[in-house]
Amino acid sequence: MGTDTVPPTNSSIFIGLMSGTSLDALDCVAVDFGDQIRLLGTTNTTLTTEMRDKILRLCEGGYSSQPQPNELLSWAELDHQFAKLSAAAVNQLLQQLSIPPNQVCAIGSHGQTIRHFPDHDSPHSLQLGDPNLIAELTGITTVADFRRRDIASGGQGAPLVPAFHQGVFRDTTTDRVILNIGGIANITVLPSDSSRPTFGFDTGPGNTLMDSWIKRTRGVAYDHNGDWARSGRVNSQLLESMLSDNYFLKAPPKSTGRELFNLNWLNTQLAPFTDIEAHNIQATLLELTAQSIATDINRSCEKGEVLVCGGGALNQHLFNTLKAKLPNHKIATTAVAGLDPLWVEATAFAWLAKQTIEHLAGNIPEVTGAAGPRILGGIYPS
Repeated sequence: MGTDTVPPTNSSIFIGLMSGTSLDALDCVAVDFGDQIRLLGTTNTTLTTEMRDKILRLCEGGYSSQPQPNELLSWAELDHQFAKLSAAAVNQLLQQLSIPPNQVCAIGSHGQTIRHFPDHDSPHSLQLGDPNLIAELTGITTVADFRRRDIASGGQGAPLVPAFHQGVFRDTTTDRVILNIGGIANITVLPSDSSRPTFGFDTGPGNTLMDSWIKRTRGVAYDHNGDWARSGRVNSQLLESMLSDNYFLKAPPKSTGRELFNLNWLNTQLAPFTDIEAHNIQATLLELTAQSIATDINRSCEKGEVLVCGGGALNQHLFNTLKAKLPNHKIATTAVAGLDPLWVEATAFAWLAKQTIEHLAGNIPEVTGAAGPRILGGIYPS
């Protein structure tokens, strides 16, 4: 590329790309990390049904006893396609904002996770979205593959956003919990006393089981406002059975994903319960998400503030259920702290790219279990 693609050394603009477990869309944000964090613009690209189905089949190969045919070819094709989608999102956003590529320091691309097995005999975490191609198609230095360095040092490679939460949301007057409810839910505990360590972990399913169940039974992508779950009644026996899963009993550091909490897992849980109506199952799945989150928050932080982000922040029934289970906490979204709840994770990966470019650690060992602070990700120059 020509010298005009080299970002100025004083550039404070970074791009963040994030696609989570829900597999609904690719989020793209432009952030100015000047004197304070300023969200310059956002775009959201819905994944096509064809791409989503292909990714789901590839994900299923990680927990199926029968691997998918031509799995390596499928991975290569989707790696290329997801990179093109990512680059197009970046280029579209910059065009909307009239920001030339040479004014962007770097892109932080999370990619789309298709495998996350940090506790495997050969620990690994794999994401789609070739950063070489993103850098080539945008003319912008790209940082990607954030999780594997943490895993290489003995960590879970997740959650990674607590380092960002610590840098942005810590309050010296009150203990805070940042609750992200995506496909998987995770918490970051931020003590007001900075001498106490930040910690966090994945609590378990967020939206993923609810989304999968309503998609299977009603053919829609998600339960708007939790209305369908609200119409049902929680089955206490099913809930107790689900909460007995070893993941909920395991002490942190821990992380999880679609490789555990998927329809196969749900089918196993439902097998002894043949007479529960579909809307009651949905109600129980929402209760599972709320109960597992609330239990971990109450154990980790007796009182304080809970700031919610991620798509689950829009599920009003879930939000109200959490409020009832956390009477000693003040609950709001991250909007009260100046950042829209739907764009927190994408902003976090812009921030993680900034950390990498500046040769600073992006993980918190107390969160991931890594041997120490590590600079995360690989740098793919423009």
